[in-house]
Amino acid sequence: QVQLVESGGGLVQPGESLRLSCLASGIASSTTTAWYRQAPGKQREFVARIISSGSTNYADSVKGRFTISRKLREKTVYLQMDSLKPEDTAVYYCHVYLGRDYWGQGTQVTVSS
Repeated sequence: QVQLVESGGGLVQPGESLRLSCLASGIASSTTTAWYRQAPGKQREFVARIISSGSTNYADSVKGRFTISRKLREKTVYLQMDSLKPEDTAVYYCHVYLGRDYWGQGTQVTVSS
């Protein structure tokens, strides 16, 4: 069965960096994979996506600061987050669509001084 496991969240100060990981099982390693986030009291929003060809796209709010990448052999998708801002604080989720939505359990990212 499909399983997505996120890790790498934490508490950082503004301007610092974090790298999130999404380890997948039960799917092809080249499956289009996305990161979403949900801040308290807000709807879940798209952050970044890497498609099967390797092309990427980003939300405007993170473009130039976040980078999505993957290691096919390890079935892991990464989200490198640089120049973090307090408004990046959220639970970050890994997502794939295979006839239906699959989500990981999420990892908390808190950006605060």
